[in-house]
Amino acid sequence: MADYFEIMQKNEPYVSHFMEMPKHLQGKARKLLRELENLGDDQYERRTEILKDLFGTYHPLAFPGKGFMCDYGFNIHFHGLAVINYNVVMLDTSPIHIGEGAFIAPGVCLACSGHSLVGEERVKGIGTSAPITLEKNVWIGANATIVGGVTIGEGSVIGAGSVVLHDIPAGVVAGGNPCKVIREITDEDRLDK
Repeated sequence: MADYFEIMQKNEPYVSHFMEMPKHLQGKARKLLRELENLGDDQYERRTEILKDLFGTYHPLAFPGKGFMCDYGFNIHFHGLAVINYNVVMLDTSPIHIGEGAFIAPGVCLACSGHSLVGEERVKGIGTSAPITLEKNVWIGANATIVGGVTIGEGSVIGAGSVVLHDIPAGVVAGGNPCKVIREITDEDRLDK
């Protein structure tokens, strides 16, 4: 039996076997997420304690909104300010690195995990996992999905509803299904001129 706890924390793709994954750690995350969801707005200290216990790298300026869900939590790493809107899902069977200045809109899914393309393997619980990285100042639009193995370059914007299957370079607007670069972000895009 593989040591999945160790394998899961590496920044490398791997083949997974559902029955061998550390389900007790999912239970811990679910318990913390239930408590987090039920906290009142004035329970800031307890909220901070839960987030420190849940995430692999906690940052006091990382703000998950209501409806936030994840598989494990320990594989989510915040590296600065992160605004995470409502109903965001992070399937963190591999590390998810969220760079400083990230904005993640409602309904976004960051899915490190996948399944075998072969039906007989899929029903046996054989799948895949690969890390996801959002570099600094990335904005992910509403209801976008980012799959395992993808890096979004610094300062890039992913359009609402996009399905991101491949790396996106820095400083661009990208969108669609599959997501493709639309154009570079330029000084003409500045609102505060």
